[in-house]
Amino acid sequence: MVNYKDLGLVNTRDMFAKAVKGGYAIPAFNFNTMEQMQAIVQAAVETKSPVIMQVSKGARNYANATILRYMAQGAVEYAKELGCANPQIVLHLDHGDSFELCKNCIDMGFSSVMIDGSSLPYDENVALTKKVVDYAHQYDVTVEGELGVLAGVEDEVVAAESHYTKPEEVEDFVSKTGVDSLAISIGTSHGAHKFTPEQCTLVNGVLVPPPLAFDVLAEIEKKLPGFPIVLHGSSSVPQDEVATINQFGGKLEAAIGIPEEQLRQAAKSAVCKINIDSDSRLAMTAAVRKVFAEKPAEFDPRKYLGPARDNMKKMYEHKIINVLGSNDKL
Repeated sequence: MVNYKDLGLVNTRDMFAKAVKGGYAIPAFNFNTMEQMQAIVQAAVETKSPVIMQVSKGARNYANATILRYMAQGAVEYAKELGCANPQIVLHLDHGDSFELCKNCIDMGFSSVMIDGSSLPYDENVALTKKVVDYAHQYDVTVEGELGVLAGVEDEVVAAESHYTKPEEVEDFVSKTGVDSLAISIGTSHGAHKFTPEQCTLVNGVLVPPPLAFDVLAEIEKKLPGFPIVLHGSSSVPQDEVATINQFGGKLEAAIGIPEEQLRQAAKSAVCKINIDSDSRLAMTAAVRKVFAEKPAEFDPRKYLGPARDNMKKMYEHKIINVLGSNDKL
């Protein structure tokens, strides 16, 4: 058993309470590689922001569970080395799909886990979520549950269509499960292709996706005043990164994300954790493709992963300062 506190990590309880009260959201950045981790820590330290480093089941398998534990500990020490005396870093499991996976993550030093039973019948989702909560809370690990289904693809998470969270269910779900935060579905979506062109409106030559269901969010807030709400699938899919990828040999067609203005609006509500994964992938891939196109003889990984790290850091800082508002909160 590895306790996350021994790694210097924190859980989400205090940071979420402060975010809800302060009208901002904590960034939850997915990572798979050392370069992504370095960029996340650098951005968090320079902007004085708390941060959630999260890994999916697939990312954990890719990186190796033991290595991840030391990467998380290394992230904390790296933040201190960069000048942050008291870093607020969470290691979070994104979309845990079983009690066994959540338990293993808790046992390996995760400070927060998500159990995603949203595709199950309601009663089964409640039972599974409660089982995870009961285990996690023994070790002061916080738990995120989910009601509603997001469309799109992210690692093993696949859904053809979304189903909005039912506000009439949230109070019962939170009461029965004891979860610390709740992921909801109000129109966000996983992946870089969140919407089809047919779902969007053409405005000045730009495809604009349908707005998020803020009315559903408002109803949920009425049912759960002050309770931490989470938005998944909230990458904005920056069109400049998409253009760079396509310019240098890529083929991303009709890649559309969530407008940042809508995410800014969400961050000022009870939404206190906003997940961003695809934007990091796009920033990394765009930088790598550019180096390969402009320097075809280059084969030193540091020479293309270094620019990729810098580009991701720039993106993370932009999200923290201009979208989520979590800067200067440490």
